[in-house]
Amino acid sequence: MDLKWLEDFLSLARTKSFSRSAEERNVTQSALSRRIQALERWVGAPLVDRSSFPARLTKEGEAFRDTAEQAMRDLQRARDDARTTRRRAENTVLFSATHSIALSFFPEWLKLLEVQVGPVDAQMTADNMHNCVQNLTEGVCDLLICFSHSDFPLLIDADRYPSRHLADDRLVPVSAPTPDGRALFPLPGTAKQPLPYLGYAVGSFFGRAVDDLLRRPERHCHLVCRYQDALAGSLAAMARAGHGIAWVPESLAADDLARGRLRRAGSHEWDIPFGISIYRSAERRRPRVDAIWARLPTQTRR
Repeated sequence: MDLKWLEDFLSLARTKSFSRSAEERNVTQSALSRRIQALERWVGAPLVDRSSFPARLTKEGEAFRDTAEQAMRDLQRARDDARTTRRRAENTVLFSATHSIALSFFPEWLKLLEVQVGPVDAQMTADNMHNCVQNLTEGVCDLLICFSHSDFPLLIDADRYPSRHLADDRLVPVSAPTPDGRALFPLPGTAKQPLPYLGYAVGSFFGRAVDDLLRRPERHCHLVCRYQDALAGSLAAMARAGHGIAWVPESLAADDLARGRLRRAGSHEWDIPFGISIYRSAERRRPRVDAIWARLPTQTRR
């Protein structure tokens, strides 16, 4: 079966003339006739009544024309869809980011980026830190955006996966407000009344940072862990509901703090500074990604 046979047949069904269809199809009349005959052999029935003039379709030909027209429409649509998908894939930039960055930092950052490089077709995969780094090293994403800290570096080769510093952020202690607008659970708490603590899952990136802060003698406080979660957004929601104190990214809590739904539970001495960095693979080169990377600040501190 050759698609040209279908196109020849549909042309003949429309023009009812072998000579006109041969001209339309840019072939000789004899070549067109041979191809129609080849289609009839493939179908197993005569499709054109050659005894009449102008040429007309047989009953089998009339029935087959509907199927042929639908088949050509479906194939054309499938080809167009495939080409569109291919073009989109070539231009789509695959991002991976931790959940809190995908929610709070990425939308505004992308808007600023598009001012410099034009519209960006972006696809985001939000996940935990471990899986985001894995997405980068396995080539699942083009660009990884995550929190960074000099005391907790990513265990990846800096030459193979260069980074750029995008912004500063910090973990801040927050709790629900009291009716008069103060923090419901202010640090440091007391031995008799330890504060309910909403912590990160064991081994998580933020969890290690908060644990490091709480181990310092000058930051001694009284906490009792009441809830654990891997997501900063979930901890912020628990804090809003009055379940305890949590350390969450300031960028994530900014709207809640501004609207009074959350209150700082401690002074800036209880903050944990972080950076927001972007990483790429030096070996995975794509023109659209290269154009974006060229517009990023060259600062690489973490």
